[in-house]
Amino acid sequence: YANQSLEVEGRLKHSCPFCRQLAPNSQIESDTLELADRVKVNDPVALRQVGSRCHMKGDYNGAFEYTSKAVEFGDVAAHYYLSIMYGDGQGVKKDEKKEIYHLEQAAIGGHTNARNGLGCIEGYRGQHDRAIKHFTIAAKQGHDESVGNLKKLYKVGKVSKEDFAATLRAYQAAVGATKSPQRDA
Repeated sequence: YANQSLEVEGRLKHSCPFCRQLAPNSQIESDTLELADRVKVNDPVALRQVGSRCHMKGDYNGAFEYTSKAVEFGDVAAHYYLSIMYGDGQGVKKDEKKEIYHLEQAAIGGHTNARNGLGCIEGYRGQHDRAIKHFTIAAKQGHDESVGNLKKLYKVGKVSKEDFAATLRAYQAAVGATKSPQRDA
């Protein structure tokens, strides 16, 4: 109680009652400290988040370092971000083979943006059957852009009416499964 009184009066900074470590001054500082602790123990999600922060600041070498480490520890989304870095040549030499490799790894792990990206690459190469397969898989997982890409291919006659309708029903079911009355209220 005495310490709380001193904290209120401003003569003592707020600290943890158990370890007496000074409390962070803001939520951002608190989040940064927690993230640093998670990075120390090689949490792949934390490593990817730090890599993303480095990328947003323009530190592409740091972004590549942290994101690569997240990939080593099995983070699927990190594969997707590495594919973007290899595709744009940010922090690494532009390399289409490595871009596609990381897209494939992310797609295998269930990353729908990566699956859609593979579909776009295959479509650009003229491999419309492969592109349709990628778009269909992503659309069945609820990916909006893939449905749009399939719709474009349907309009030019590359996708049958039955296949498009079946994929659209699966897409709607996937999106419907994520709806919640509590969240929508």
